[in-house]
Amino acid sequence: MSQDQPDDAAPAPVGRTGLQWGTYLRNTLLVLVLLLMLWLAFNVRLPSVDELRADMESLGWAAWIVFVLLYAIVAMTPIPVTIMAVTGGLLFGIVEGSALSVIGVFIGCWGAYWLARALGRATVVKMLGTHADTVERHLADAGFQAVATLRLMPGLPYWPVNYGSGAFGVSQRDFLVAGLISTVPGQVSLVAVGAFISEPGVVPAAVVLCAWAVVVTMTIWALRAWKGTSSRPLPGDRFRRRS
Repeated sequence: MSQDQPDDAAPAPVGRTGLQWGTYLRNTLLVLVLLLMLWLAFNVRLPSVDELRADMESLGWAAWIVFVLLYAIVAMTPIPVTIMAVTGGLLFGIVEGSALSVIGVFIGCWGAYWLARALGRATVVKMLGTHADTVERHLADAGFQAVATLRLMPGLPYWPVNYGSGAFGVSQRDFLVAGLISTVPGQVSLVAVGAFISEPGVVPAAVVLCAWAVVVTMTIWALRAWKGTSSRPLPGDRFRRRS
């Protein structure tokens, strides 16, 4: 073989050969969900919030378990967790909904982290698709600060951070501590939105504003800590270093 000829056996760079199977899967799921919603809109009378609450109350304490388990499953997929958090506010109110949402998303994120470890780096890189290079670059050298910052940023999906943390060597302690302190404000704000939609009032509106103020403040703080320009460590950072 001439030296000028490309080596056909050489592997193509992972994550740069066009759309990965994960992208196809997400798009397929999105189309299926849209079709299902369209069918429901024309054929099924969806229950009101009051009816859903009554159904949940009829389940008793089992309603908490059902919601938490469903939330954990959603958190392990590309489905936005916003849907579940807002639903938590609609069905359970701010306090109860926030507690259940935080527990559910925390379990799901932790499950995704360990699933990534079980699948291995190569498989997760393929799963992340176009997110792979960005996630690896951000998580490789600054696990705690990176997880906290990426989890706090509004609009950024949880699932690439979860799977990337497990695949690219973020320690379990860093992932759990950073994930917990950075997840709570965002979850509370989304649950409060659901509560406000259900029963508009001053209290849920105030909670939404306060929670988002905390999210913005902590995002800036985490970003500065990540860049090494913050004079104070993030909450939990000092604890995990001492442990």
